[in-house]
Amino acid sequence: MPQPKINRTALPATLGYRMPAEWEKHQATWLGWPHNASDWPGKFEVIPWVYGEMVRNISAGEKVNLLVRHAADEKQARRIFKHVGVDLRKIRFVTHPTNRGWTRDTGPLFIRRERPGARSRPVATETDIVHFHFNGWAKYDNWRKDTRVPETAARLLGKTLFHAECRRAGSPRTPPQPFVIEGGGIEVNGRGTLISTEECYLHPKIQVRNPGLGKAEIEATLKNYLGVTHIFWLAKGPKGDDTHGHIDDICRFVNAKTLVLVREKNPRDENYRPLAENWDRIQDLRLENGTRPEVVELPMPGPLYFDGVRLPASYANFYICNAAVIVPTFNDPNDRVALGILGDLFRDRPVVGIHAVDLVWGFGSLHCLTQQQPA
Repeated sequence: MPQPKINRTALPATLGYRMPAEWEKHQATWLGWPHNASDWPGKFEVIPWVYGEMVRNISAGEKVNLLVRHAADEKQARRIFKHVGVDLRKIRFVTHPTNRGWTRDTGPLFIRRERPGARSRPVATETDIVHFHFNGWAKYDNWRKDTRVPETAARLLGKTLFHAECRRAGSPRTPPQPFVIEGGGIEVNGRGTLISTEECYLHPKIQVRNPGLGKAEIEATLKNYLGVTHIFWLAKGPKGDDTHGHIDDICRFVNAKTLVLVREKNPRDENYRPLAENWDRIQDLRLENGTRPEVVELPMPGPLYFDGVRLPASYANFYICNAAVIVPTFNDPNDRVALGILGDLFRDRPVVGIHAVDLVWGFGSLHCLTQQQPA
């Protein structure tokens, strides 16, 4: 396989790139086949079957690029996909060693631009990849295989790979450092607005992804590499989230002007105050054009524990694919409420619930496992 085309000097924003919204048409979805049993101790045997249900729904409308370590992984995946009715012609098996399968954070993060084309097609669209140098959420030691996934994707697809870097303010002679961000930590509307949390990327002591960088440097780097123009910071994520506040458990755009935000209504729940603070903050959000977004309340499921551990169960961890919106469900009365709210918001594709009680024992859910490749 040829080496990827690497661009270490140009900034994607200056070349006209932007990160598309998730609901924009996909070419494919990237997934990493599960193999690390330590992510789901005591429940790992059922996780590949959850993947089967995910892939069955996703592949109904797009290709799936599935990362496998070796032939044994591929054989297992094929067997499960056959049982659940997946069309294997829609699956591309990509051999790449991985530490884990959380492809939202480790996989290729795509950007897109339009440029002059041929006479028959005056506007041509191209996509490339930004490498944000995953480091195990600044928490785990086994990440070095995962951080190379964007390189493999760039080689496979023939895309340019932009290495995200940032230089500390006031240190012009210091070499730029690799810039770390995870796909689950950012949410964009595809028009210029990005939302994240202070807990995840601006906390001065816990899980610091980019030591020495302040808010101004982080915002400037996100603008340079993702083509966004406006960044808004919520406060915190729910309890049990070992990523320390990823936005995809809290707040999601459903179109360019509308977002859902989770709320905990039980004042005795430990999530009540941190999630209420996000509701206070969202009143100040203005989109890139200066307008207020519509904010729709999304409920939280009741507290979910396994082996005495609070899990980060959230309906906000849905994934928007071409053929459906797949939503985690938790055997909770609010499952139906959340599916109804999202069904009213997504009128162009069905909203499908996928049982995620076992999946969330890995401290993540459907969105955490997926990464879209825009058309």
